[in-house]
Amino acid sequence: MKSPNTVPYRGKINSELRQKLLGQKSMVMWFTGLSGSGKSTIAHAVEEKLYELGRLSYVFDGDNVRHGLCSDLSFSPEGRAENLRRISEMVRLFLDAGIICLTAFISPLRADRQKCRELIDCGRFFEVYVKCSLDECERRDVKGLYKMARQGKIKNYTGISAPYEEPQEPDLVLDTCEQSLEECVDATVDFIMAKMHGTR
Repeated sequence: MKSPNTVPYRGKINSELRQKLLGQKSMVMWFTGLSGSGKSTIAHAVEEKLYELGRLSYVFDGDNVRHGLCSDLSFSPEGRAENLRRISEMVRLFLDAGIICLTAFISPLRADRQKCRELIDCGRFFEVYVKCSLDECERRDVKGLYKMARQGKIKNYTGISAPYEEPQEPDLVLDTCEQSLEECVDATVDFIMAKMHGTR
């Protein structure tokens, strides 16, 4: 529960001024897809490309967040929902700082992704569906997590013992079974730059 005794303090330097200082528009590219679909790989490669272009961005990676901010949460539906709520609050702060946010989370349920959009959105939340077949994701699984999930050693594993609901109207689709990493990165960067310059 929010404390009734706290009031947000607003300084003179706002998000618009920070974005002007950085020469960019802040936004969030919300990568969603099965484990092994390529979310983190694409997000970090996009970050590198944006850096080369002189743009400041930051990757919020699912595993990294689970080691820190959300290390106390389970993978139950409730735990997943709270995980995404905390991430959304953190992303809001980075957006306010003028940064391009690249989030790489399975975020399997449409309702939870919609809540993230509603919490974050100022017309700057863009859902990116990293599409990949379950068979291909399992083939890529160097950690053997899918195998352990099929053996019942991992509970609530998305795609095996927990559902993944595909986005119905994503802002961008990256099919990693059909597109190369370079093609996915170029498509994402082109999308970001078009939004930044109001051409899309």
